[in-house]
Amino acid sequence: MRRILLSILCGLGLCHGAIGALPVDSPAPAFELPAAMAGKPFQYSLATALAKGPVVLYFYPAAFSAGCSVEAHAFSEAIDDFAELGATVIGVSGDDIDTLKKFSVHSCQGRFPVASDARMEVVKQYDAAMQTRPDYASRTTYVITPGGKILMSYSNLNPAHHIDKALEALRAWKQAGKPGG
Repeated sequence: MRRILLSILCGLGLCHGAIGALPVDSPAPAFELPAAMAGKPFQYSLATALAKGPVVLYFYPAAFSAGCSVEAHAFSEAIDDFAELGATVIGVSGDDIDTLKKFSVHSCQGRFPVASDARMEVVKQYDAAMQTRPDYASRTTYVITPGGKILMSYSNLNPAHHIDKALEALRAWKQAGKPGG
């Protein structure tokens, strides 16, 4: 029922971006959340992921909704491009972990993890709640440097440009010699 309501609201143009995205160069809030990859649950830690390289953190409203499935599939198709730049990807929504175990197999094709922020705490820390529906995450993407700084943020309910903007930011960061790394 929530997905139907969300689809109707977005179709009517009543879903807006995040209240505000964290500014570039600000510290990225650390978090640990239950996550799933390829249907297998685990505990995701941003600090652990950042120790391996930059992280693309993207928030999305609801697993298995049309736009979120399209976006997850697009991220899975681009995962090798992110890996070439040394980056990992994590998707976060307010969905429960059982839903995300299925979503990680189906829409994410087992290529990257998705995490459950059922209490919307991380969503709020990253200013990624929908203005009109604060019980849902907005579609907001961040690129975070290994040093824990926000390199890029982009909020738009349309999933079309999130991947391109994240890859563009990572390429520019890499070409600049990884400042703030």
